[in-house]
Amino acid sequence: MIRFWLCAAGVALLAAGTATPNDVAVVEEIVAKVNGDIVTRADLDRARQALIEDLKRRNLEGAQLEAAIKEREKDLLRDKIDTLLLIQRGNQLNINVDQDVSKYFADIMLQYKVADQDKFAELVRQQTGMRFEDFRQDVKNGMLTQRVLAREVGSRIVIPREEVQKYYEEHKNEFVREERVFLREILIAADPKDPDSFAAAEKRAKSLVERARRGERFEDLARDNSDAVTAKNGGDLGGWKRGDLRKEIEDLIWDKERNYVTDPIRTENGFLILKKTAHHQAGLALLEEVENEIMGRLYGPRFEPKVREYLTELRQQAYLEIKDGWVDTAAAPGKDTKWTDPARLTPETVTKEEVLANPGRKRLLWVFPIPGTQRAPRSTSR
Repeated sequence: MIRFWLCAAGVALLAAGTATPNDVAVVEEIVAKVNGDIVTRADLDRARQALIEDLKRRNLEGAQLEAAIKEREKDLLRDKIDTLLLIQRGNQLNINVDQDVSKYFADIMLQYKVADQDKFAELVRQQTGMRFEDFRQDVKNGMLTQRVLAREVGSRIVIPREEVQKYYEEHKNEFVREERVFLREILIAADPKDPDSFAAAEKRAKSLVERARRGERFEDLARDNSDAVTAKNGGDLGGWKRGDLRKEIEDLIWDKERNYVTDPIRTENGFLILKKTAHHQAGLALLEEVENEIMGRLYGPRFEPKVREYLTELRQQAYLEIKDGWVDTAAAPGKDTKWTDPARLTPETVTKEEVLANPGRKRLLWVFPIPGTQRAPRSTSR
């Protein structure tokens, strides 16, 4: 059996030619064309399966699961078109995230203590069910779209200081806090059965303390050196109320000033270094302490509508076709996205002079060549 990567119209043309319907298998179906890219039925099937798995991880099941799938699957095509438009815009803006992607994977390899690239690729396959190349591309696309949105949308959202102050005054009851200290950690692991391991770990821990006290960023030191699971978050331990910490730790850091870094603290499995990043007193938090939190609360409700407005603009500017039977739930008002069947197009001959005289004329480029329509190269022999 002959197999081709064809759109439905390509199958129709091939069937009308030398091949019969029994000779043709539709390996992939194109659902939408987005400028020079496509969305296929397989893309949407994979997105639907990922959606189901995500909902199951949230412990949804039975009728509740089915209702959630039905509610969200209608937006799968919308989300795919959104992503392609943002990736295309990122490429137009020459946004490069390669260094960010490399750093992201280096951090993961460090966290899982995997140095061999092939072993890491196998770990990715086991954890995600994806080839490493595909997973890396997904990560890159995600970073690229976030950069585009931050530049094209987020940077244009300005929240006046007066509005932050007003929100604080109207919601003071939400900012009454218990006394808490906020910490970061670095753990240097050692083998409890090996004294030499502890000696090496202590030497390394003391070196890190000196570097932190000289001004190196503690979160960077934690990310690159800590053996704790918090390494990927810069060693962030969050906030602790009095009595939550072991007494010897609490006594060591509670009354110290902000940014205090402890000496290495010996534990059963190595040496612990702590940094005190903040100390919130009991009672109403100062505006300066919660300003970033308030900004986040005010920013979110503004951001999502602006993102949708921006994606509508990109749709208006795009060459976009959607196959009959499929719906873009974020379609731009008045935008013609009617599917064009190349089997019904009338051949047109255009001279070079006509093209030069009309620079606005657009050429229609198909993603996949239609079998039987490509000309053989001219012979140069005489």
